[in-house]
Order: sequence, then structure tokens, then C-alpha cells
Amino acid sequence: MTYYGGKELAASFRTVRGNTLQIARDIPETQYAFAAAPDVRPVGKILVHIALSPGFQMYMHQNSVTDMTKVPFMDLLAKFGEEEAKTRNKAEIVAFLESEGEKFASYVEGLPESFLAEIVTMMPGTQPAVRSRLEMLLSPKEHEMHHRGQLMLVERMLGIVPHLTRQFQERMAAREAAPAGR
Repeated sequence: MTYYGGKELAASFRTVRGNTLQIARDIPETQYAFAAAPDVRPVGKILVHIALSPGFQMYMHQNSVTDMTKVPFMDLLAKFGEEEAKTRNKAEIVAFLESEGEKFASYVEGLPESFLAEIVTMMPGTQPAVRSRLEMLLSPKEHEMHHRGQLMLVERMLGIVPHLTRQFQERMAAREAAPAGR
């Protein structure tokens, strides 16, 4: 018995995606073309990239890939590249984040422990050389959090206080305003 399986992964992924969605809603559509530096995706493209990223893991595990050398990487990159290049407005990007996020969360939610424990052989030179499916399925959440950090810095650059900071500030203000001994 494990303490962290598909159900827990789905719940934590939904939390991460919910925070990403809040950032997507907080940044004005007029700033979706903003790029923090040259050769960096603009806000809208980062959000679409985040929405698409779990699709790679879904491909891997829905097709029961056990050897990464068997994955048609160039075909997948081309497919995801075409999807990322599509023009979308803010509402479409937010809806895409919602639908793709729920698709991934719903998929992992029902995966049995036995499947999550299966071992996949990585590409030559990758360390570690093998990983469990669970470890691999954690990567979309980690990847999203990486890009969410970028988006939170972009928010600061645009003069927006990130929602998690606002929530923390509100909790601290409430604590200070509460009567002593509470």
C-alpha cells in the first residue's frame, strides 16, 4: 500500500492547475503578448505550453510505453508545436487550460497502484536510467510549477501582486487584527 497514488496526484495537480488558472485570469489580455526577455515565450504562449505539457505523459502512459527509445518524439513535438502555434484569445486559453488540466487529472485519478509502480526505461544517458510511472506522472505538475514561477515574476513585472501573495497578506492582516489570545 502506498500513501500517494493516482487519487492524490489528481488532487494535487488540480490544486496546481487552479493556481495557474488564477494567474491566467489575473493577467490582463492586453499583456498576454508580454515576454519577459528576448527568446522567451510570451504569457499567452507559456499558458498554452502549460496546457499542452501533460499530453506527452498521457501519450506515454495511455500507450503503455515502457521504453522511451520507442517514443516518436519528433512526431509528438510537431503535433504539440502546431497546437501551441494556434492563435487563441484569453478566454480560449483559460478554457484550454481548464479542459486539458481536467483531462489529465481525470486520467491519473483512476490509475491503479500496480500501473503507477511499473518501470519505464529512460533514454540512454538519462539519470536515473529507469523511473516508475508515478514519478513520470508527477513531472507535469513539476513542469507547471516551474512555469508558474515564471508567470508570477511576470505578474510582478506588470505591477500585479500574485494571488498567493495576496492571500498570505490577507491571512497575516487578519491575524494581526484578531484579539490577543485567539
